[in-house]
Amino acid sequence: MIDPGYFHAAVTVLAGLILAGAAHFVVRWLKKKADTTDTQLDNILLEAIGGPLVVCIVAVSVYAALTRFDVVPEALSWLITDQVITAVFILLGAWICSVFSYNFIRTYGTVIAARTQTDLDDRLLPVLEIAAKYLIWFVAFLLILATFNVDITPFLAGAGIAGIAVALAAQDLLSNFFGGAIITMDKPFIVGDRIRFDEYFGDIVSIGPRSTRLKTLDNQIVTIPNSKITTNIVVNYAQPDPRLKVRIPFSVAYGSKMPRIKEMLLEIAREAQEKTPWVLADPAPSVYFLEFGESGLNGQLLLWTSNYDNSWDVQDYMNSRIDERFQEEGIEIPYKQVDIHLRTEGEKKPGAV
Repeated sequence: MIDPGYFHAAVTVLAGLILAGAAHFVVRWLKKKADTTDTQLDNILLEAIGGPLVVCIVAVSVYAALTRFDVVPEALSWLITDQVITAVFILLGAWICSVFSYNFIRTYGTVIAARTQTDLDDRLLPVLEIAAKYLIWFVAFLLILATFNVDITPFLAGAGIAGIAVALAAQDLLSNFFGGAIITMDKPFIVGDRIRFDEYFGDIVSIGPRSTRLKTLDNQIVTIPNSKITTNIVVNYAQPDPRLKVRIPFSVAYGSKMPRIKEMLLEIAREAQEKTPWVLADPAPSVYFLEFGESGLNGQLLLWTSNYDNSWDVQDYMNSRIDERFQEEGIEIPYKQVDIHLRTEGEKKPGAV
């Protein structure tokens, strides 16, 4: 014959399972109702308490069945001590807090981040979500140890040492992460800008938490740690606007008429304004005679192009036309030359007696 105690315990557990199933369907129904409201807070609360509530009902029914009807063997009596029950409720509380904090940060953090112009908060959200979850479970772990009268001081000290070790090991990672945050806030460049960094020259294709990727004009991707960018000089060709000053150096032979040279170069520049889409009329082109070189007279033609992408087209067009006009006008482009004076044996040096 079945022991009445076991029968009543089974009925109690069965009732708990039925009640837990009913609670599960009620929570699902409430979630559907919450989807029709304007706020997300009710969805977050129901998501946080739904699973733990079902587990809690089952746990309470099992606890009631074991304690009220004396069906627990002596060897397993430790399962129904106050310490174990407290530990179970600590785990359930940590479960609720963990799910609530994760969904709350993800839901409302995304809304706040979408309203800002910087993407720094978008990068911090995943870090905050994970940090909040692990911090809650770590605190729950310490509370359970304290419940069982375990000294948690070594764990706290170990956690501090581990934190220092992780910080030292992740020093480069953290410096790159904060470098990315500085780039995001300071905005020395944005995606699509053309920059020069050290020997690298190209367009920014992405700015990540750890590194920035640059696509060179040779169609190669260069990955640059963010900490390097924040501590070095970066030249941005796209800011404050995409216009670019193009310098065309020239050199003519000694004896050339510099006023005529300047006039000719300005004519070529005006021709480029009319015949090409690259050269701007404003700012106006200008010519400067800069120095008396070793082999000729050196100067520069300065003009502006509408976009930095056109600099090579401008240089190609202008150099080609300058070469043509110099040949037509008979203007000599000097070559580097050295004058050598030979003295025969026995010939006296100039001024010698």
